[in-house]
Amino acid sequence: QVQVVETGGGLVQPGGSLRLSCEVSVSAFSVYDMAWHRQAPGNQRELVASIRSGGNTKYSDSVKDRFTISRDNTKNTVYLQMNSLKPEDTAVYYCNAERGTWTGYKYDYWGQGTQVTVST
Repeated sequence: QVQVVETGGGLVQPGGSLRLSCEVSVSAFSVYDMAWHRQAPGNQRELVASIRSGGNTKYSDSVKDRFTISRDNTKNTVYLQMNSLKPEDTAVYYCNAERGTWTGYKYDYWGQGTQVTVST
């Protein structure tokens, strides 16, 4: 059974930093596209950042230039470095691992989420 475990959330003051980690218990982690999503109370889940198996990255406009996504395939782990945090970044952050196959079947795994709270 695949496990997706996020760590690193917590309470931080505005302007502070946090680093989220997500470890995925799959073989061939390197072929998975990875992403971080977040969901604030009353809002829909939104894509924050993604990193493809080949290393290409994308960011939502709201976090561009403040967040950095990276991966370490030797550790089956993806990271989200969050700097210059704002109160509006407060949300539950979810890690997603996804890969397609030549048959069209898609493997899609989600973690339980980690709470990030930005407040004084």
